[in-house]
Amino acid sequence: MKSKLILTTALFSSLLISGAALAQGTVRGAEEGAHEGGRAAGPVGAIVGGAVGAAAGTVGGILGVQDRHRFHEYAVRERGSRVVYHYKEPVRVGIVLPESGVTYYDVPAEYHDPGYRYAYVNDQTVIVDPHTRRVVEVVE
Repeated sequence: MKSKLILTTALFSSLLISGAALAQGTVRGAEEGAHEGGRAAGPVGAIVGGAVGAAAGTVGGILGVQDRHRFHEYAVRERGSRVVYHYKEPVRVGIVLPESGVTYYDVPAEYHDPGYRYAYVNDQTVIVDPHTRRVVEVVE
């Protein structure tokens, strides 16, 4: 009986926190989901919440569902005065941009936590992890 109550509470809490995690990236979604699930249902809730938060965060990407369109409009407005890097291969999540030749710009805090940068590559705006120069999101 007690395990059914724990499982029910964990599942319910995971549903509640998945909406909050939706606007986060995978890692942050997992962290937030585990924290909230743990608060609501203990260790089992933390495990379930972490998994649900990671899945929801992956769907939302770095910018999140709500800020994605708004950031795209911002990037289009700013592009006129910015440097565009020409990459020889298709632009996709996971590619690592070179150390030189790419101009990176800070993602304004209103769109996401500070730390990510963006660049214009070919005809697209990409969000980049500044430490690895890996593209973490292609903004369309």
